[in-house]
Amino acid sequence: MTTTADLPGRPRAGAIGGPATARATCVLAHNPSAMTLDGTNTWIVAEPDSDLAVVVDPGPLDEAHLAAVVATAEAAGKRVALTLLTHGHPDHSDGAARFAELTGTHVRALDPALRLGGEGLGVGDVITTGGLELHVVPVPGHTADSLAFHLPADRALLSGDTVLGRGTTVVAHPDGRLGDYLDSLRRLRALTVEEGVETVLPGHGPVLEDARGAIDYYLVHRAKRLAQVETAVESGCRTPQEVVAHVYGDVDRSLWPAAELSVRAQLDYLGEHGLI
Repeated sequence: MTTTADLPGRPRAGAIGGPATARATCVLAHNPSAMTLDGTNTWIVAEPDSDLAVVVDPGPLDEAHLAAVVATAEAAGKRVALTLLTHGHPDHSDGAARFAELTGTHVRALDPALRLGGEGLGVGDVITTGGLELHVVPVPGHTADSLAFHLPADRALLSGDTVLGRGTTVVAHPDGRLGDYLDSLRRLRALTVEEGVETVLPGHGPVLEDARGAIDYYLVHRAKRLAQVETAVESGCRTPQEVVAHVYGDVDRSLWPAAELSVRAQLDYLGEHGLI
């Protein structure tokens, strides 16, 4: 779930679909919308010399898309051996059960309700299927169950909806919390400094080639929005809807319901910190 305004100052993004790094290939789902951008990015991740692959976010329950993911892996000489979920929103997870049937794989996720025959995922876990090394990074905020996956060999991060290829993401109140989200962004920024992460492979939108710049932009953008919400309250806005109209005038009105989720999360944050 996203907001889609193309805002100034974003780092340059690459193309959508196809190989993105030496180990990661995107198959774009045919579910474009205001909330999913061009569609959901399903990622096939594998070592170049291995015949086993991991799929991250099978996407919606779309038989043609799921078949395309399997076919793309097979065309590269890979068999899908494991399925992972970044979070439980339907555009990422609804196809997981059917994809597990097609591939005979387990589905691993943070939320126990989303797991199928597999273990959970948490901080410190490392996926090693087929020699691949994927580090699990909890990133709550967009949702409580959000995860990212660090791919050290490619200096890349599969970010789910925490960082997008275009626009900014929704803090999906009440499940999503702004304080958690800001902490998660700082955690991801630390990976760009300490682990050399350069590339963001997002759940929606094109690949971002400047991971640190993208995350810095998100942090600045959130700080500005938070200040705008605080100013709106001080100027007399009393309901989330009034704050949305005051703050999100630069966003298409069709996205105002999603913006309201973020506003509610921002209001909670400001209240918790005694700022309103």
